[in-house]
Amino acid sequence: MKQRRLRNEVPVELTWNLDELFASTQEWEAELEAIQDEASLLEPFKGTLQAGASRLADCLEAQEALLARSTRAATYARLRFSEDSSNPQNQANSTRSGDFTSGIGAAISFIRSEILELPEGTIEGYIQEEARLEPFRKSLNDLLETKRHKLSAETEAVLASLGEVLGAPYNIYQRSKLSDLSFDAVQDADGVTHPVSFALFETDYEFSSNTSLRRASYESFSKTLEQYQNTFAAIYATEVKRQVVTARLRGYDSATDMLLQPQQVTKEMYTNILDVILAELAPHMRRLMQLKKKVLGLDQLLFSDLKAPFDPDFNPPVTTEEAGQTILEALRIMGPEYTELMEQALSERWIDYADNVGKSTGAFCASPYGKHSYILITWGGNMRSAFTLAHELGHAGHLMLAARNQRYTNFRPSLYFIEAPSTMNELLLAEHIMKKSNEPRMKRWVILQMLNTYYHNFVTHLLEADMQRRVYTAAEQGEALTAKKLSSLKGEVLSEFWGDTVELDSRAHLTWMRQPHYYMGLYPYTYAAGLTASTAVAQLIQEEGQTAVERWLEVLKAGGTMNPLDLMKHAGVDMSEPKPIQSAVAYVGSLIDELERLF
Repeated sequence: MKQRRLRNEVPVELTWNLDELFASTQEWEAELEAIQDEASLLEPFKGTLQAGASRLADCLEAQEALLARSTRAATYARLRFSEDSSNPQNQANSTRSGDFTSGIGAAISFIRSEILELPEGTIEGYIQEEARLEPFRKSLNDLLETKRHKLSAETEAVLASLGEVLGAPYNIYQRSKLSDLSFDAVQDADGVTHPVSFALFETDYEFSSNTSLRRASYESFSKTLEQYQNTFAAIYATEVKRQVVTARLRGYDSATDMLLQPQQVTKEMYTNILDVILAELAPHMRRLMQLKKKVLGLDQLLFSDLKAPFDPDFNPPVTTEEAGQTILEALRIMGPEYTELMEQALSERWIDYADNVGKSTGAFCASPYGKHSYILITWGGNMRSAFTLAHELGHAGHLMLAARNQRYTNFRPSLYFIEAPSTMNELLLAEHIMKKSNEPRMKRWVILQMLNTYYHNFVTHLLEADMQRRVYTAAEQGEALTAKKLSSLKGEVLSEFWGDTVELDSRAHLTWMRQPHYYMGLYPYTYAAGLTASTAVAQLIQEEGQTAVERWLEVLKAGGTMNPLDLMKHAGVDMSEPKPIQSAVAYVGSLIDELERLF
């Protein structure tokens, strides 16, 4: 039986190189001390921000520099923990980083409080008087919009100092999931034994054409989840309670309203994404799964079969080098500056491909301001991994272009927009592969890859978002979020979407245990928002060519200088109405129509 490797056993070329962040743990520790010294320099600003525009500008510039440095330090600890959460040193440094970040938050919390206490109109007057405040205009105006939700300066400072404690649910979830859960090995129909882990199941077995392996690994995976469901329910319930209580303390109508405010998203924009896609996509996806059942010759389509490949014989292995070359070819349309970033990422060890014990599941891109991006992915050796890599490279290209063109305060856009550049790369990759061949089987294969992208964003993540909406509603009505309740809610989400097309066993209801997104605010629905926008812009690029590409690059470089609605409008998409969402869903339907013809 193949054993999963320890971190020190994986080939170095499959790992990222974090030396450009910090060459050693000792250098990182020295930086923590230096940052703490720098934080103390903000103390003299306390109680003085009413003194004038120049004083506020000095303070905000000092805060910005401090936050850029502390973010880089926190990123280093996060990346080390993500590469191997079973390492005691990484665990200790992750905890230390959390405490450190909370301390910084507490030290600067007075700035927010004092700005919100300034008389009406003061900030606008300051900005007109002091040119150095102009880059802070948007962030200051965004802050002023929260004025009626502020607490006393003392309370804000206490909450900031408790940041590590209040963030504990996510940390406990990740540590339990990555370090403590163990799964029974399984045998396939040929008697071959396979080890099971979170990463192996989610990047390999779940997509396996071997029905016996796919179903057996699902049983092993689900069996372990079932054993920990009460613990995980307590963790998640604590996170939800934190948000609900905080929203009440701050005077928001609901936790949802509180979580949407920093995204600069209206309730209507949020519900449009959920309601339109859930209602209009379900019939298309049921057709897709009925086709899968027929093509694979299955008597029943089980929950564990949802991601089984349609055409496993036409799914050749893909190396990281092959995938990288294809992605580069696909993204050349974005121009030399963007392409150069992609080349660097692929050749200079910005990416961690390895599979090892303790490594975080899924994929992400971290982009610490002032340094290059880092991408975590567990390479599955297939084209799905290539599309995931293209997705994360989209985040890297976006945030690095934004960082080159905006200062720290303005380089990150709203979460509502954040998944548009990443999904755009997936669509460009699919279009590129499609153009390279007119062979029907290849066309069918590319359509399947595109449908995987839409499934991931419009089904997996949107059903998470639907689950979140129900969870917050239940919590705000005073219902206890037990494992039984959470599984019941997830069962309702799945059954309403899939109807009788998919056989849903009771363990399918445990899917709520799998995603860390539930600990990241209202993040899941933004995948669908981003893909809706990128679908529309990809169409504009086909129709308009370089003009649409240039607008898109301008949007990427704009970072957080505009709200998400204006960013998308600049790219040519109006997300204030349901039409782009309906068009994206209709496009998915057309892909399924074509797939039915090709099969």
